[in-house]
Amino acid sequence: MSTLLEIKSSVLRQVQVCPSFRRKTEPEPGSTSADSQEPTTGIWKPEDGMEFFAHMRLILKKEEGRQGLPCPEVLLRSGSPAPAEPVDPNRGLRALTQEEVEMLYEEALYTVLHRAGTMGPDQVEDEEILLGYLQQVFGTSPEEHTEAIERVKKAKAPTYTLKVSVMRAKNLLAKDPNGFSDPYCMLSILPASATPQEQSGQKEQRFSFRKSSKHSSPLPAKCIRVTEVKSSTLNPVWKEHFLFEIEDVNTDQLHLDIWDHDDDVSLAEACRKLNEVIGFKGMSRYFKQIVKSARANGTAGPTEDHTDDFLGCLNIPVREVPVAGADRWFKLEPRSSASRVQGDCHLVLKLITTQRDTVMSHRGRSGFQSYLLLLSRILQFEHHAQESSSRSWHGEFSRPGSTILCLHGAQSNLSPLQLAILHWQVSSHHHQTCTLDYSYLLGLLEDMQAHWEEAASLPQDQEESLADSFSAFSEYGLQLLHQLRDYFPATNSTAIYRLELLLKCLDKLQLFQPSFEICPFETELNVDVTAALKRGNREWYNRLLNSKSPREQSGPQRLPGLVELADIIYEDLQACYGIYASLFHGILKVDFFTLTFRQLERLLAEEAWVLTEELSPKMTVQVASGLLELYLTLADTQRFWSCIPGRDGRSLALAGIHTPFLPAVKIWLQMLRDQVKWRLQGAVDVDTLEPVDASSKHSSSAATASLCFSHIQELWVHLAWPDPAQAQGLGTQLSQDMCGAALFYTELLRKKVDTQPRAVDEAVSEPLCVVLNNVELVRRASGQALRGLAWPEGIGGVETTLPRALLSCTQALEEDLEHEAHTVTAHLTSKMVADIRKYMQHISLSPDSIQNDEAIAPLMKYLDEKLALLNASLVKENLSRVLEALWELLLQAILQALGGNSDVSADFYGRFHFTLEALVSFFHAEGQGLPLESLKDGSYKRLEEELRLHKCSTRECIEQFYLDKLKQRSLEQNRFGRLSVRCYYEAAEQRLAVEVLHAADLLPLDTNGLSDPFVIVELGPPHLFPLVRSQRTQVKARTLHPVYDELFHFSVSAEACRRRGACVLFTVMDHDWLSTNDFAGEAALGLSGVSGILRPQVGGGMRAGQPIILHLRRPRAQVRSALRMLEGRTNKEAQEFVKKLKELEKYMEADP
Repeated sequence: MSTLLEIKSSVLRQVQVCPSFRRKTEPEPGSTSADSQEPTTGIWKPEDGMEFFAHMRLILKKEEGRQGLPCPEVLLRSGSPAPAEPVDPNRGLRALTQEEVEMLYEEALYTVLHRAGTMGPDQVEDEEILLGYLQQVFGTSPEEHTEAIERVKKAKAPTYTLKVSVMRAKNLLAKDPNGFSDPYCMLSILPASATPQEQSGQKEQRFSFRKSSKHSSPLPAKCIRVTEVKSSTLNPVWKEHFLFEIEDVNTDQLHLDIWDHDDDVSLAEACRKLNEVIGFKGMSRYFKQIVKSARANGTAGPTEDHTDDFLGCLNIPVREVPVAGADRWFKLEPRSSASRVQGDCHLVLKLITTQRDTVMSHRGRSGFQSYLLLLSRILQFEHHAQESSSRSWHGEFSRPGSTILCLHGAQSNLSPLQLAILHWQVSSHHHQTCTLDYSYLLGLLEDMQAHWEEAASLPQDQEESLADSFSAFSEYGLQLLHQLRDYFPATNSTAIYRLELLLKCLDKLQLFQPSFEICPFETELNVDVTAALKRGNREWYNRLLNSKSPREQSGPQRLPGLVELADIIYEDLQACYGIYASLFHGILKVDFFTLTFRQLERLLAEEAWVLTEELSPKMTVQVASGLLELYLTLADTQRFWSCIPGRDGRSLALAGIHTPFLPAVKIWLQMLRDQVKWRLQGAVDVDTLEPVDASSKHSSSAATASLCFSHIQELWVHLAWPDPAQAQGLGTQLSQDMCGAALFYTELLRKKVDTQPRAVDEAVSEPLCVVLNNVELVRRASGQALRGLAWPEGIGGVETTLPRALLSCTQALEEDLEHEAHTVTAHLTSKMVADIRKYMQHISLSPDSIQNDEAIAPLMKYLDEKLALLNASLVKENLSRVLEALWELLLQAILQALGGNSDVSADFYGRFHFTLEALVSFFHAEGQGLPLESLKDGSYKRLEEELRLHKCSTRECIEQFYLDKLKQRSLEQNRFGRLSVRCYYEAAEQRLAVEVLHAADLLPLDTNGLSDPFVIVELGPPHLFPLVRSQRTQVKARTLHPVYDELFHFSVSAEACRRRGACVLFTVMDHDWLSTNDFAGEAALGLSGVSGILRPQVGGGMRAGQPIILHLRRPRAQVRSALRMLEGRTNKEAQEFVKKLKELEKYMEADP
């Protein structure tokens, strides 16, 4: 069999590996999803403890959602469609009469039939499709449609005009010596007859205003126009605008030349008088003069040194101009294949019409007005056509609709700004009758802003109509903001996005305000927004108050509704801060959160003050519960404001609101105390004292108790009573109630386990293990909850450490629960006492022929099996408690076994010494079990000392007796007094000199409060000084501070004084004349350190050395252990020594 000295309990090694204890918040027995049930408002009965705590959990769950500032991601919970906005048909544009509709229909048909220019890739070129689309828009019959087309075809065609804007050029050739040019442009319309043709056998030539020869024909250009000369630049900017009447849109071309100006009298200056020429022949003659003036003074010869230089040209057919106009860069072309040019020219081209033969034109309706009516008609048609598939239209016109609008806008010569204004006016008015998407409206405003530099050219009537549209839209937007929570709920991400776009639209309106001569807003928009929000807040609050807590009801009836109202307002303020505030402040610079919080907080505070005053005389348990819930929400509201940086809660109307709620809180805490006990009683009644699951080692009632304490602590944190003095009273009472509940629970457990049937052969009591785990769980849970009940102390109200009252209560409960745990542990280990004694007896009765490891093997196997069961049933803390108790049992069992055997061999004590070391190794388990410091303390030291002494000889035991006296220290140095002595060795005479000088503060052992002390001086151990007799001083009567000054000599060798345990023993006695002397105290002085023992004195002085102060004491247990060893020995030397000591003990009083 392998040696058991190597035994290390596998169970103990696993203690540190396994998690010590995992607290789980198990649902209480029999409870379901109580959090989802609405609590009743009735008074809770004793049997309704579960209902009370279910209601309490609802409160705590509500409070958990109020920790910290809200996050937008948490508030925006729904992506469903936004609520429908209000629409009013009367807010749209004026409805047209039948005559106006017919005129508009004619205008639209005329626009399509007389279209000119090139269609874009996204436009419809088919005339039949466009006409059919108009038939659908205006809802005409086929006959009416055909008749209208025929009538329009008979009308006179419009006059076409090409609007040309010469914007700039870039990267032109440098023609001057300075590396630059002085460019200008000449442009005109070329009729079809002047279009350059290729001639056979000749190089290709392009038309140029400068070409001339003897045989050249008059120039065919129509109304040549010239820009200004831009000096010394290769990137000129002109931004000049010209109008050219077009005779034939299919054949006419726009021709443009760019020249470098060189002469004092140049071609450009001559061309400025071109418009004064009348008739084609006059134009021909004038062009000849232009060509002639282009030659410097007529003397330059063929070199033409002083003529303008050609920089490039453009030829653009009018039919190729896009319907929507062209705004692009054109690459410059040479006038012949031999010309060298470079660069680009930026032109804006637009083909417009005038002298339109329509009724609307004849009646003076401008293109702006016609376009507005046509756009309104098409937009309504398009929106209604797409409304079934899209709730919010984004303004996507069909291809025919956009083509017709593009044609009419171009033909009416509407600028980009006018088009943007028209689309905004029509769409913004239409939005108020049938909701559009705000991103579309915002895009219209941004488009208008991009062209706002042209606003100065707007006619007054157009500016006034735009201002009216701004006013109407802002009024509509303010109406929506007035009912913000209805149309833009904070939980709907779609609605919040619409709100953001609406605010951006309103913000854009402010950008246009300074440009209006007629201001569309009477006040600043943000002032109107603030006023609308305030009115909306007040109306929303009044609606809630009337529906939740109408003033017509009595106070107790109104209370639940006011609690609900306060909760709704808190959630609304969270939404204001997390959602609305950033939008309003970031876009309109309106502090929506502050104005809303101040307004709603004041209204709620006023209502709370009135209600608490009314309920104070009617305080019941039900009312107190409702008031507590109301106060928690009001306190959360106040803290919400204070936790925002830069906000001070003292200025709120809710400041000081806690005062009227104090009586209700006190009543509720009393109710809480009773409900906790009822809940614990019910939990223990249904508890089977079995683990709740495989991963837990406690039962259901412990989980319930832990949950109760946790809820109480959380509720106290949320209560956060602001007054320090009142908080101390409430917290002290609550902590005492919690301590009482914890002890009440342990008492219930004790009674419960006492009623459990016990199996006779049960190895480890499972119910006791569960009870012990329950006590440990409750100890930890209650301790944590109590530490969480800390309240701020002092005027400043700063919470630093635990308040004194709470600390005292926590420590007292800790001690009580520790005592309870040790009591249960003692019950758990009591069943093992008999078994341990049996195995110890087996060890003591084992013959010497059996090896030590074989003798202790049954005990070690028994312990390993029991600890395996305990480890599976106990949490780490409780397993340590059981191990400590079991260790003490084993030590006591060994001591008992030693005491029951006397006059045995040394091998007997050696075996128990082996057993002791094996048990130390087993319980330490290589550091995973009990620490060595705790194992080798207390009873272990006593046992080890006895085992060691049992192996010693009689003289070694006697020496140990005196060594123990030398090691003994007085625990209370002044209790028994002190003795002053001097001791030295006189080597010449080979004697030891001992002087007893004086004593002080001796015990009063006589009835008169004094003593008659004398001192006995003796050397020990006796076998070292067999011939030396003890000596004594004189008796000093009636004193506690005797002075002796007596010298005693002992003839002993220095070698004997240096032996182990050699000492001089001073015994102070009280002399009694009529009875035995009384023991007053003793002190020992080791001789090895006395002067002259280790080396002889120099000079041979008689009284060398300083006096020594010895503190008197009385013998303690460690001194008497050696005496007990000697008592058990039968040899003469041991018996004589014991007899002598017992004679001295007759004079000693029991050691207190």
